[in-house]
Amino acid sequence: MGDRDSIVTAIVDDDLAGARLDKALAGLVPHLSRERLKTLILEGRVTGSAGEAIRDPSRKVAPGQGFTLHIPETVPADARPQDIPLSVIHEDPYLIVVDKPAGLVVHPAAGNPDGTLVNALLHHCAGQLSGIGGVARPGIVHRIDKDTSGLLVVAKTDAAHEGLARQFKDHSIARRYNAIVSGHPRPLSGTIDTWIGRSDRDRKKMAVQSEGRGKHAVTHYRVLETLSASALVECRLETGRTHQVRVHMSHIGHPLLGDPVYRTRAKALGTILNALAFHRQALHAASLGFIHPVTSQRLDFESPLPADMQQLLSRLRL
Repeated sequence: MGDRDSIVTAIVDDDLAGARLDKALAGLVPHLSRERLKTLILEGRVTGSAGEAIRDPSRKVAPGQGFTLHIPETVPADARPQDIPLSVIHEDPYLIVVDKPAGLVVHPAAGNPDGTLVNALLHHCAGQLSGIGGVARPGIVHRIDKDTSGLLVVAKTDAAHEGLARQFKDHSIARRYNAIVSGHPRPLSGTIDTWIGRSDRDRKKMAVQSEGRGKHAVTHYRVLETLSASALVECRLETGRTHQVRVHMSHIGHPLLGDPVYRTRAKALGTILNALAFHRQALHAASLGFIHPVTSQRLDFESPLPADMQQLLSRLRL
């Protein structure tokens, strides 16, 4: 064990009698996820009352048993902290909700090694990140495209990351997007239920595929306002696939205005977009709702349309 390990002791209570060791410790040490605890056990960092290392996560525990966890110091993240302004909607010791502007990439990648939301969060949350899998980094559980604006929740602790990821996996997160699309969808509301996967023609694009290819994707849409050769549409996601709203609206013949990939070819709309210098998909993550993974409180957040989409709407209403 290292000299700088954090030491945590835990005593099994009656309610956890007969439980697996990793599950019991998850109830006794709530700031660590069960997966992280399982890793610590396998690494020999959990010891019994006699100081012996216990390496079996499935071992059954008894009331009154004591365990000591030797938690190594968190490793710094590879990405560097950067002082990038953030619009913080909510923050507590476990998670943070931000309103991401269009143009900000969420995670560092080959084409964007820095200047991302992760770099901004590393600066903003300095000293507050307890470690995701032993690394002091923000827990990204979902992403929105670089040129999509709106709400995003990020975990600050291992347990919060696991809890949020579970909700995204079972599709219990409530997400609503506002989009400005080409044309007037008919019917005015409906459900788009398809499979989405990589395009056979262009691997950089996603496309609707035959059943069983890619991932199942469901979008519920509703026209909020009919505009000049276009419409303001609300899209409620039942699933969260890459480019889902963009692909689905294009699939039914109503691509998002300004979308450089799934674009509209309407000349009149293109003239308006150019006049406003609007060069991104008109898509905004307007609402986000979920159960707090630690406190179990229901949290719901709303974000108004950003200025560029408001300006576009005003022009289309003329």
